Amino acid sequence: MQSIRALDILRPFVPRVYVPTFILSVGKGMLVPTLPLFVAALVRDPVTMDVNFTLVTIAVAAASLGTLFCDIPAGLLLTRISERTGHILGLAVIAATIALLALDLPYTLLIVLRLLTGAGLSVWGLSRMQYMLRMTPSHQRGRIMSIFGGVNRIGTFASPAAGGAIATIYGFETLFVIAGLVIAAGLVPTLLSPEATPPRPETTDPNLATGLTDMLRRHRHDLLTAGSGQLLVQGIRSGRQVVLPLFAAFALDLDAAAVGIVISTSAAIDMVLFPLAGYVMDRYGRKFAIIPSFTLFSLAMALLPAAQDLTGLILIGLLIGFANGIGSGSMLTLGTDLAPAHRPSQFLGVWRVIGGIGDTGGPVVVGAVADIIGLLMAPFFLAGVGLAGAGTFGFLVRETLVKQPLANTNGTEHRVDT
Repeated sequence: MQSIRALDILRPFVPRVYVPTFILSVGKGMLVPTLPLFVAALVRDPVTMDVNFTLVTIAVAAASLGTLFCDIPAGLLLTRISERTGHILGLAVIAATIALLALDLPYTLLIVLRLLTGAGLSVWGLSRMQYMLRMTPSHQRGRIMSIFGGVNRIGTFASPAAGGAIATIYGFETLFVIAGLVIAAGLVPTLLSPEATPPRPETTDPNLATGLTDMLRRHRHDLLTAGSGQLLVQGIRSGRQVVLPLFAAFALDLDAAAVGIVISTSAAIDMVLFPLAGYVMDRYGRKFAIIPSFTLFSLAMALLPAAQDLTGLILIGLLIGFANGIGSGSMLTLGTDLAPAHRPSQFLGVWRVIGGIGDTGGPVVVGAVADIIGLLMAPFFLAGVGLAGAGTFGFLVRETLVKQPLANTNGTEHRVDT
């Protein structure tokens, strides 16, 4: 009976969330080991052959910056359009802008495309979060969100290695076209699935700016405390996506295929831990997953400069993957826990803006530190950021787990006010 209930709860998320998320993560995963190396080749000085790491990391972080700029407007947009429309619009923009990277573009236009990719990720991600919030009761939310995190990680398991191999054999341009087509395939399950409920606006108040200001005032404490913690831990998460490829390529002289292997092996252990993360969050509390995850993450990041070859880098990557895996879905879970029943998309938009600052800042910190004092020092800075995040959650953030009986098990809409 319990397994039937679990399947009933999960069923609405398969076509609308899990399958498109898996496909999107496959396409995005192809870029993780390759985009930094592609941009490095683009900005390399033709005379000295030096690489401006700041320009490289800005290009990588530009997608997060685009998401950051668009999260609050996307939250307002989703009070006017349906979640399904948001899914479709977001995925279409992401697929198109990644495929267009195959064109022979100057650095400035590449940045524009990355910003537009981030805008698509904003609309897609926020509509997905709002749908999951509306359909998930609080005491099941940790497992639902951790499954989402696990699906995302499964998609990024083999795709970095595949992306690195494609780029090495066929070139970066072919890789970008393939990645765009893969992501476009994620539109199919969404287009085939009907609206879960009739589209409805959250409010009839025409003054959305007033509503946003009121929401910020009411929830300022949670946004300052939990938001600060999220900003820091997202910084180390996004920073690792840049520091691993750059360290592998420029400190260990590895090619794109080898970099892809490192990232895929890290993702392998990461992806198998999401059931444990969900169980811990729903059984013991959100902080019981968050604090150990990012403490260990920081310690593993500090070990990165000790790697001397591909084997050592793989071992440290596995430790980073383990640390990230035990926190699978934690920021999504916390954000949906804290979101109010009234205007949740506005709160989630602000929550994603805060996370987006961390997503943007992590890679830029890596590039700036690498240019100023050396690439080998960047992992230590990220480790400090991660430890500060773990400490913030440990001392300043309240536990948000609410345990209560499941009132509705027939697969229809659930909503628990937290």
